[in-house]
Amino acid sequence: MVLLRLPKKPQAAADTCAAAPGQPQAFRSAMRELAGGVSVITASRGDERTGLTVTSVISLSLDPPELLVSVNQNSSSWPFIKETGYFGVNVLSAELQPVAERFSGKGGIRGEQRYEGAPWQRDQHGVWVLPQALATFSCKVEDILIHHTHALIVGAVLCAHTQGQENGPLSYWRGRYGGFSL
Repeated sequence: MVLLRLPKKPQAAADTCAAAPGQPQAFRSAMRELAGGVSVITASRGDERTGLTVTSVISLSLDPPELLVSVNQNSSSWPFIKETGYFGVNVLSAELQPVAERFSGKGGIRGEQRYEGAPWQRDQHGVWVLPQALATFSCKVEDILIHHTHALIVGAVLCAHTQGQENGPLSYWRGRYGGFSL
């Protein structure tokens, strides 16, 4: 991984920027305008497993196939991913909103409890995937960049599956889940 740092742009005399350093609420408010597809990241260590709901999954490379995910270092999943070097990405359909809510920790649900209510399976790489998801990816950690509160994780895709469903993806916008259809 090569990281390039660009020179900083000189700041204008009269800064009218609402979302600037030291103003996290303004930044959070602006980011809520960015709609995102919802995925669940799964992680396990021995018999323990956990996971989290994210909108921060992007395709990084086609050849070789790689994904980039952003995980808060305070997440219960971060130590599992860091220690084992493996994780799963499950792209959710709108019908799987309850799964997204469980993995977001809604109602104080943590760890193993997040897997209840859905037929999770362990694949040949030991990664937990949800067969009903629109797509699943089993990943091996390729690189990690620690940046402030988050770990940017490059995952080499070991296995990818799609279900060929006609269901639309689950999306997240302005703090709420919604469906998307064509």
